[in-house]
Amino acid sequence: MTFETIETDRLILQKLDPKTMRTIFKLNNDQEIKKILGVDDEELVRQKKINQHGYESYNQSMMNFKIVEKQSNTIIGNCGFHTWNPQHHRAEIGYALNSDEFKNKGYMKEALEKVIEFGFQEMELNRIEGLIDENNTPSKKLLEHFGFTREGNLRGHYLVDGIFEDSVLYSLLKSEFKKK
Repeated sequence: MTFETIETDRLILQKLDPKTMRTIFKLNNDQEIKKILGVDDEELVRQKKINQHGYESYNQSMMNFKIVEKQSNTIIGNCGFHTWNPQHHRAEIGYALNSDEFKNKGYMKEALEKVIEFGFQEMELNRIEGLIDENNTPSKKLLEHFGFTREGNLRGHYLVDGIFEDSVLYSLLKSEFKKK
């Protein structure tokens, strides 16, 4: 399968828009899907549910990228946008690395610069929001590196293991973005 890509020095970001995701699920079995997406059994189950209900309706819409490390050709994580509201030119950014072995190497910083740029240029976003746990210091530093501004707390915003947790809301406007 051929993906639209964005390249950095060390990474290839492969675009996983709703159309691509539907094609992946239509043409491949579970093992192939796990390999293509670089996910485990638990995440495969979650992605199957989203696929059944339609990616366009999941958090309004999404634009995601899998992150492939060039040297090893290993899928190391994903990043992109969900809760995309084209009418109001805003979306929420999300990102994750698959394993601790890929953390603290600057991979996510490298990927997010291109993804944020893609959001402002290709998706015509004016505002990108980031919602994080108060105690997630690496995520806080990452957002602040790109100039995101802390706007406040959203109380009882996420249900995690049966407990409602707060989120910290950060935002970045197109006029504030400067490539690092």
